[in-house]
Amino acid sequence: MNRPEGPNVEEDSVVLDAKGLRAMAHPVRVRLVGLLRKYGPSTATRLAERLGVNSGTASYHLRQLGAAGFVEEDAERGNARERWWRSVHQMTEFYDRELADREPEATLAFLQSVATTYTLRTQQTLNELQTMPRAWRDTFDMSDWALRLTPEEAVALRQELRAVIARYRRDTPEAAASAPEGTARVGVITHLLPELDAPAPSAVHSSPETVTGTETS
Repeated sequence: MNRPEGPNVEEDSVVLDAKGLRAMAHPVRVRLVGLLRKYGPSTATRLAERLGVNSGTASYHLRQLGAAGFVEEDAERGNARERWWRSVHQMTEFYDRELADREPEATLAFLQSVATTYTLRTQQTLNELQTMPRAWRDTFDMSDWALRLTPEEAVALRQELRAVIARYRRDTPEAAASAPEGTARVGVITHLLPELDAPAPSAVHSSPETVTGTETS
């Protein structure tokens, strides 16, 4: 968990401390923050409908997120009957090794919550894939590659991937209005997964390069 480097590090981001890590160690809260960042301000009722939970549950988690500084009330939209919420930041960063060591349970819960959210997003796209216009179906990709790297090479790969993504237009509620015609939201989810339990192949059976991938259109 090294601090991200490069031009794609968001100024409008929050770095998790112990309080923030514990606050975000819940899948509903991770998804709530993600929805507010993606679609802009909303109410507990509308967010609950998107998540498939009751409004009381959404309200409770929004209050916890508010106490931790991740969301805040949108006074311009709120009224006596309904509270509106908005995200305070557009990105969450977590790279503190010492914090992860001090809070192993919260760290694992947070990372599992993020992984659960990514899985749900992938499944939603799969469910909608066949009804998408062909041009967008042809952009879909789900691939994996098996590499053999040193830790330093793995860090370099991660930074290079971030730099590539940073060259493209980010999606925010404010940027959507000025985006060129024909644009749509595209989610890019990257994983770099060390597999230290995998035995090294013998010299006899090793191959120069192994690439596995699956592409669906």
